[in-house]
Amino acid sequence: MLLVPLALLPCLALVSSLEPGKETKDSKTNARLPPCGACTNLVTSFEAGMERTKRGKLGGGDAAWEEKSGQKYATSEVRLAEITEQLCKDVTRGETQCHHHHGEWEELIEEWWAMDMETRPSMRQWLCVDKQKVCCETNHFGADCKPCEVMGNNGKLCSGNGKCKGGGTRKGNGKCSCSKEYDGEECDKCSSGFYESFKDASKLLCSPCHKACAGYCSGPGPKACAKCEKGYEMNTEHGCMDIDECIVSKPCTKDKFCVNTEGTFRCMACDKSCDGCDSDGPDNCAACAEGFQLNKNKVCVTDKAAGRIFTIDNTRFFTYAGLVVATCIIFHKNWIVASGVGAFVAIYISLTEYYLANNTINGDLQPTPGTLDAITQQFQQGNLGPM
Repeated sequence: MLLVPLALLPCLALVSSLEPGKETKDSKTNARLPPCGACTNLVTSFEAGMERTKRGKLGGGDAAWEEKSGQKYATSEVRLAEITEQLCKDVTRGETQCHHHHGEWEELIEEWWAMDMETRPSMRQWLCVDKQKVCCETNHFGADCKPCEVMGNNGKLCSGNGKCKGGGTRKGNGKCSCSKEYDGEECDKCSSGFYESFKDASKLLCSPCHKACAGYCSGPGPKACAKCEKGYEMNTEHGCMDIDECIVSKPCTKDKFCVNTEGTFRCMACDKSCDGCDSDGPDNCAACAEGFQLNKNKVCVTDKAAGRIFTIDNTRFFTYAGLVVATCIIFHKNWIVASGVGAFVAIYISLTEYYLANNTINGDLQPTPGTLDAITQQFQQGNLGPM
């Protein structure tokens, strides 16, 4: 067993923490979000607390008492305390930063809470936009919170197919960031890999091209491809058709066989009895591996199995011979009984050979699937000892 020097353990921990794509719980908790994102994070958690406590009541829970005392749970300090007690604990990233901002902005939060519920602005607008000035209103961007003005012909921002870059923050340039299906300065065109499936004066719908298409297509299906993706070839009648790499290039090594799939292929390991193969199983070997040999059914079996005397074929021939000998012995004692036994033996042999001729059996003595199921069931029930 190899032992890692203790001095290297901190280095290994550092390397593992820097693995790309892996974000630990601690790194999520201590993540630092940009100013607007951090403020929005706190507001979202606070609003979730408001939703969680909206059906709560003051001590005693009597509505008449609330009216008489002039206090209401909805605007009470009790409810505020219940909300702030759980504040930031439900955020997925930046919990530490959220707690820090709560402590820093606690007085502002209390000031907003004391406002009239009917007339006060949203918490994000009041705290993040007006007071901290780290965010902008929706569809406004940049340090001066300018309005996003890139409108499509349908009168919608970015034609309704994208977002304003920096929208809602103090960053960005106000240009359109299109959804993956759309392209153009106003997001009014289909991007590469998508085609125009519907369009009217107010809406454009772009749908994905067939997976056989590489880039542009004029419609659905492989016939609409302008160019074929790797693993496909252009057919004048059917468009992009799958290439069977297993036939064209023989891409797998000797110990594996090729399975064609749409657009690509897979190499699967040959049966252990094979030294090269065309497909799965011991009956598809190009040659038998060491320790195996080809039986009369063209199946690679172990040398031990091939040398057995008591195969199904040999055993049934011994059985036939025994029945014939028994019939002859009986014939010397009583020819009438021997005639009946002989007729039965003839029928038995005929039916057996007919059945075997019309059913595939590999010549080895093996239990039937029903027998295997019965043995497995008894073993699971504990009726059989250790095997």
